[in-house]
Amino acid sequence: MALTVLPLDLARWDESARDTLVLPVFKSDRPLRGAAGLVDWRLCGKLSRMLKGNRATAEAGETILMPPGRRLRFQRILWFGLGEAKGYGDARFAHDIKWIGEVVGKAGITDWALQAPGRASGLIGARRAVELILEDPTLAAAPLTLLEDPAGQKDIAELLRQAR
Repeated sequence: MALTVLPLDLARWDESARDTLVLPVFKSDRPLRGAAGLVDWRLCGKLSRMLKGNRATAEAGETILMPPGRRLRFQRILWFGLGEAKGYGDARFAHDIKWIGEVVGKAGITDWALQAPGRASGLIGARRAVELILEDPTLAAAPLTLLEDPAGQKDIAELLRQAR
């Protein structure tokens, strides 16, 4: 397993550049939260303007590839629309993370970071997200960087210690 954790902090992102930043977003995430909110802030509201102008909707299945500009240390941003947040749980998370992994794999991306779907909204815990990621053999074997808040980092570190 090649799972690493990066704090949900723009200054730390600047220190450790990655190829692709993956942003899973629900339709109801207004204002944008978590990693998407930080990216929106750093890009001076670009994501919010895309939503307001209907160039992005966050409908389930929506995928948008965009350049990060000069303000983020990523080569590209991949936006994934997750649809409605209502009823989000393990089954939808497993479906969404598999879909995201497939798209990332087909794009030939091997160095990517994401905030797990549902984490920014508090719909799934950090520990449970990692457990579900590890259940998918393709994702468990792939190098993946999770963007997490301090409490989530602690839960993940505890889980990974127990797994050893």
